[in-house]
Amino acid sequence: MGALVVYESMFGNTEAVAEAVADGLRAVMDVEVLEVSRAPLLELLDDVDLLVVGAPTHAFGLSRPETRRDAAERVGHAVISDTTGMREWLAEAYSAPRDLPVACFDTHVRVPNLPGRAGHAAEKRLRRLGANVVGSPTSFYVHGYEGPLHAGEAERARAWGEELGSLVAGGTPVR
Repeated sequence: MGALVVYESMFGNTEAVAEAVADGLRAVMDVEVLEVSRAPLLELLDDVDLLVVGAPTHAFGLSRPETRRDAAERVGHAVISDTTGMREWLAEAYSAPRDLPVACFDTHVRVPNLPGRAGHAAEKRLRRLGANVVGSPTSFYVHGYEGPLHAGEAERARAWGEELGSLVAGGTPVR
């Protein structure tokens, strides 16, 4: 049984959450973590038992090329996911593998607590593609525009990964 964690990240915060989620999942299954521009097409994931997707919240939802450019310009340096975001990766898909369990997360600025969540937008798109969404999208909080993560968020992401793994794998640890 194996999981794939696909993430989009600007400044490393969503990547850090993806790695923490993967650490939690490793208690019960093998895990691969990929930045979204390196991920295979969704419909090719026939050997994946759980897909976890994560993205930063931009302009009340998933990033767009313009918001990624704005992010890089605002901070004056390159961002991690500069060419492909979760929105584009999901838009390339025509379907999800039948009954593929999927979980979504996002990173979000806590103050001000603006509306909209990238995790909810990804979940909506994945449901339309036929994925079996498990649980509710989960937000992990960052300080300001570039982060870092709030204290305890990496640990919370690891625990969430453990919960997801137990839910999908029936709690059987990988040996």
